[in-house]
Amino acid sequence: MTIIDEALSAIAANADDYDASNGSPPAPKIAIVTCADPRLSGIVRMLGLADADVDLIRNVGTVIDDDSVRSLIVSTRLLGTREIMIINHNDCGMSKFADQELEARLRTETGATPIAPARFYSFTDVEQNTKEQVAKVKTHPWISADIPVRGFVFDVHTGRLSEVVPD
Repeated sequence: MTIIDEALSAIAANADDYDASNGSPPAPKIAIVTCADPRLSGIVRMLGLADADVDLIRNVGTVIDDDSVRSLIVSTRLLGTREIMIINHNDCGMSKFADQELEARLRTETGATPIAPARFYSFTDVEQNTKEQVAKVKTHPWISADIPVRGFVFDVHTGRLSEVVPD
C-alpha cells in the first residue's frame, strides 16, 4: 500500500468524527510564511496559536515570490489577516547549493532547459535572507503598510525563535 493509499484510508476512517464547523469561512488573524521543511510542520502549535487563527503559507526556502505575495494579498485584503510573520530556519536545504549549480546539474541530468522555475532562491545567510523576504512584503503596494510584518529564524536544534531586526 502506498503512502497516498494509507492517507486515503485514514481520512475515510476519520471523516465520521469531522467537525463540520471547520467548513465555516476562514477568518485568520495572522499569516505565517515559512519553509516547507518537515521540521517546521508543527510551527502553529509550537507558537501556541489555534489553526483557525493562522493562514499558513509554506514553500521551500520561505520565499516571498509571486505565489506567496498572491496568498498574502488575499489573506490581508479579503480574509482579514492583521499581521504577517515570516519564519525562516537554520540548516535550510536552500542554503546548501547555489541556483546556478542546481540548474547546471538538472540540465545535465535531464538534457532539458525549461523556462520555469526562473530561480530557486537559494541563499547563504539565513538572517539576510529573512530581512530580504520581510522587505519584499513591506514594500509591496498591495499589502497595506498598516499590517505589521516581522521576520524570525527558527533554530531546528533548540526549538527557539529569534527575531531578525531590519537594518
